[in-house]
Amino acid sequence: MIQHLPAIIVFSPFLAALVCPFVSMFSKSAGRWVVAAFSAVSLVLSIVQLIYISRTGEISYWFGGWKPPYGIEFAVDSLSAVVIVLICVIGFLTMIYGIPFMKDESRQTNAGYYAVLSLLVCGLLGNTATNDVFNLYVFLEITSLAGYVLIAMGGSRGVISAFRYLLIGTIGASFYLLGVAFIYGETGTLNMLDMAGLVGPVLSSGTTMIAMLFILLGFGMKMALFPLHGWQPEAHTNAHPGADPIIAGLMVKIPAYVLIRFFYYVFNANTLHVESMAILVAIMAGAGIIYGSLKAVAQKDIRRMLAYSSLGMMSYIGLGIAMGNYYGLIGAVLHIINHSIMKSALFFGSGALKYRYGLVDLSKLGQIYRKLPKTMAVMVLCSLSMIGIPPTAGFFSKWYLALGALEKGWYVCVALLVVSSLLNAIYFFRFFEKVFMRESAEKKEKHVVTRGELPWQMLMPLIVCGLLVILLGLGNTYFVDILSAVIMEASA
Repeated sequence: MIQHLPAIIVFSPFLAALVCPFVSMFSKSAGRWVVAAFSAVSLVLSIVQLIYISRTGEISYWFGGWKPPYGIEFAVDSLSAVVIVLICVIGFLTMIYGIPFMKDESRQTNAGYYAVLSLLVCGLLGNTATNDVFNLYVFLEITSLAGYVLIAMGGSRGVISAFRYLLIGTIGASFYLLGVAFIYGETGTLNMLDMAGLVGPVLSSGTTMIAMLFILLGFGMKMALFPLHGWQPEAHTNAHPGADPIIAGLMVKIPAYVLIRFFYYVFNANTLHVESMAILVAIMAGAGIIYGSLKAVAQKDIRRMLAYSSLGMMSYIGLGIAMGNYYGLIGAVLHIINHSIMKSALFFGSGALKYRYGLVDLSKLGQIYRKLPKTMAVMVLCSLSMIGIPPTAGFFSKWYLALGALEKGWYVCVALLVVSSLLNAIYFFRFFEKVFMRESAEKKEKHVVTRGELPWQMLMPLIVCGLLVILLGLGNTYFVDILSAVIMEASA
């Protein structure tokens, strides 16, 4: 049974997406609870898988019993197992969170929304679990298509943002597929492990270098790495508010995880030819850190502020990938995990503000903490973590990135981390000022809640994320221990 877990976890949400429209024909709420149930199954099994792998080692699943490189393989080690748990947690919380947004929608809209959201989770899980580079492209397209729909469901501006993302995302996917074609021509295999063993003799060839550049550009667009980020601010601002947390929290993180896999497990990033690509990533990331932070300071819409903040934070991850040493990679992976939870929580909160009061303008938040104390408490906690205040999770990922930069001798990058943290403090403390100290403004409730500040479906995901930010901070050494063996192998 354990050996089948990689496939079961990935295809459980796919099955839910197929079943959801049929059961929704009988009850508007049936579809969402079916999707939530399948999502919960994937979450429980992903935790079981992580515990098993942390004790015994990697799990491989061969479809149809065909041994790689001839068949398609799912391979899950401690790194991918942690990311899979992360996807399942945020996916499940997002499905619960969206219920109040969808309760007044039609049966068909409910069915479509939850089916597409489940497909998005399936695509993200498949990207993480697969060990086949073409199969990765298939899951990448499932993720992107689901993302386009959920962004378009945000309204008229969402449609424009989705079309913009479709254009850029298609170019990115095409770059990746071209890269796969070139590297397949050099190695004759699509299996990552097999490719890693065959790519060494051709690593210096022009064809392989072009393949690496195409793969970098493809995933750079998908992870919104500066200056390939054109689609990201509008998409995160205008997406459906119920799905925005998973779009902002995960859709740009999984391509970064896959880029780590390619650079460090397929191409062996410590070779001279791949290090030149890493320098390019470092330059892009350094510029992105400053650009994203400065743009975030200038925003008046809380969603756009968070979107540009994500651009800077993704550049942190790019910086860790470029370093290539143990601390840099640990910092990059921890920031993938930490930022996914922090940013999901902040978009849970901003969505709650829009749901309850229709508010997105920072200037209109005057003393909103009096109305939504629990929501604001979690948002403040996650904001402090984004700045890097100990002992929150965000502090430790920045700490490891700084250690990696010092070990590498990249002192400019240490300065960038410090300056960007100060800029983070500026725009988040501006948010605090509006929430706590600005004169209270009259707020007309769009949705009146008779008990509590928000529906439990919206409050529960916020509180869970807040607890995780504290647990990931206080228990960061536990997660580092789980990841150490895989990261040391990559950075060796």
